[in-house]
Amino acid sequence: MDPIRQQFSVSYSYEVLFTEALFDTGNRLLSECLKTNATQQPVRLLVVIDQGVVAHHPNLIEQIQAYMQHYAGELELAEEPLIVPGGEQVKNDPVYVYTLQEAVARAGIDRHSFLIAIGGGAVLDMAGFAAATAHRGVRHIRIPTTVLSQNDSGVGVKNGINAFNSKNFLGSFAPPVAVINDKDFLPTLDDRDWRGGISEAIKVALIKDTAFFEYIEKYADELAPPTRADEPMQHVIYECARMHVEHISRYGDPFESGSSRPLDFGHWAAHKLEALTNYELRHGEAVGIGIALDCVYAHLAGSLDQPSLERILTTFERLGFDLYIDAMEGHLDDPAHPKSLFRGLEEFREHLGGQLTVMLLATIGDAIEVHEVDYGLYKKAVSYLKERVNSKAIKSNGILGLQV
Repeated sequence: MDPIRQQFSVSYSYEVLFTEALFDTGNRLLSECLKTNATQQPVRLLVVIDQGVVAHHPNLIEQIQAYMQHYAGELELAEEPLIVPGGEQVKNDPVYVYTLQEAVARAGIDRHSFLIAIGGGAVLDMAGFAAATAHRGVRHIRIPTTVLSQNDSGVGVKNGINAFNSKNFLGSFAPPVAVINDKDFLPTLDDRDWRGGISEAIKVALIKDTAFFEYIEKYADELAPPTRADEPMQHVIYECARMHVEHISRYGDPFESGSSRPLDFGHWAAHKLEALTNYELRHGEAVGIGIALDCVYAHLAGSLDQPSLERILTTFERLGFDLYIDAMEGHLDDPAHPKSLFRGLEEFREHLGGQLTVMLLATIGDAIEVHEVDYGLYKKAVSYLKERVNSKAIKSNGILGLQV
């Protein structure tokens, strides 16, 4: 018998929207987003919220309930909003995915309903995975509440949780119906979460847009705590999100079927450092270290010039990033050791499959791919960052020249 061949394509479309006071009853943005459902009125909704967001915005649940009541003819809250922990805790324990899937079943949420996730990137990842696997796919809307989730992790198509000692081992590619960035969530962030998201903006600027890096470089002092200027941060969030979404839609591999992942520049080390510190190091902080490490390596390998390297590292430092931690140095002579930073290279390759592909800078705004690395040079890059950090610490303490 001749084979039966099937071929079809599926088109995805969603918007990243920007607003403030999203749950003010005079703001119709959310209700307008939910009008995509024409088969069921009112639209049934299940809401899950990051515990940290509730702590900093104690009136949020009341505001959501008042909003739903105001638009009662259009929207229906299926049950009280669910509160889950934020950060990697919510991705490390599968009980939270099950809890959310159970709520979908209990509340009668179907494929014409919506799950709305409000929180940082970890909560959005977990909730998106739960939505994608309940009923083979429940529509979801993301409302990111951190810099990193508004400009990077929350605007893409990936969802996932950690498993088997690997970050995002279980997951899905399921685009949201919409992403809604509300700037009013940002002022309550602690300095670490405010700063951390800027590393993803630096990442995309370094590999794609020299002018954008120059903007971050120019406004680094205003962006950094304690100033935390709103206007430059909103520009950074918008441009980073725009370039992230543009890359997904225009560069041929939104579901990562190949072995190249440019937007993971600096991430092979970042993911490993998060695990080595039991996730005490936050993702944005780890990405800053990972980018710095790969930039130093590129310089040592003869790709990136010294003035460009200095501009990159200085920008990170002006923003307040630490570019070295002790966990980087363990077991560097044994790349296969589970607690070696270099084990992260193989884990990075395994996660995507195929050959190892690492992005390195040729110059600011232009990256190249390499498929082999020199562990000796990477050891020198670790030492370079350690010596730089120690030198600056000595100078700030007024004891220049002390051996440490």
